[in-house]
Amino acid sequence: MSSRAPEHPVLEVSGAALRLRGRELWSGLDLQVRPGEFVAVLGPSGSGKTTLLRAILGLQELSAGTIRVGGAPARRGDRRIGYIPQQRPLPAGTSLRARDLVALGIQGPRFGPPIPRRGDRERVDALLAGVGATSYAERPVGLLSGGEQQRLRVAQALADAPALLLCDEPLSSLDLANQQAVTSIIDRERRERDAAVLFVTHDVNPILDRVDRVLYIAGGRFTLGTPAEVLRSDVLTDLYGTPVHVLHAGDRLVVVGIPDAEPHHHHDHDAPGAGEAIL
Repeated sequence: MSSRAPEHPVLEVSGAALRLRGRELWSGLDLQVRPGEFVAVLGPSGSGKTTLLRAILGLQELSAGTIRVGGAPARRGDRRIGYIPQQRPLPAGTSLRARDLVALGIQGPRFGPPIPRRGDRERVDALLAGVGATSYAERPVGLLSGGEQQRLRVAQALADAPALLLCDEPLSSLDLANQQAVTSIIDRERRERDAAVLFVTHDVNPILDRVDRVLYIAGGRFTLGTPAEVLRSDVLTDLYGTPVHVLHAGDRLVVVGIPDAEPHHHHDHDAPGAGEAIL
């Protein structure tokens, strides 16, 4: 976990509120994330975790408050932000090579058709090596496994050495080995390049030993603190307004007693069923 001295925040969320379809997801949200800090975002489906990432990306307008990245207002297409989406298999017939997919992270935002620049190939090679994808660089992405495809999405997100890395359920549907591999790549980026990480997940266990703070959102309310401060029965009972128990199963955490899942909204992914969730 990060032990750096305080620095100017990479991300500043101040007095933020957001309503969708007449329902308030959260309000009064204040969050500062500093270089090299790893913040996990937890909560039930429909609580607004993914919507928060969309607001930081400039894709969702706040109802109130402000979001600043590197001291400037959040805006669409900010190259200082890297984004890793949830793993979704690409169609088997996709003929785009692995290296071409990664190259889009370098060439994509340019005007007109992507024209390779001097040094682009070397940069792509370095990104592929960094995520352990060199061995399948020339293979069509449609023939790769879910874990291999997700490594390429991570490489795309790291193309500009972002100051802020937004991760939206990046371990979903991955087996344990690939979960550990992808988590290690993300953690290396924050340690070696001081990237701040905001990591949305329904299972904090694969990243628990790397997390500095937890933002837990539920029922329009939230709590923020270290894992030891937030992932407690009394804290989550207060947040949900009903008895909730955090159990220790070996080195894993399981929360029991969560009320029925809130209505699903587009942009938020499914979570474990009501009543029990892996933390």
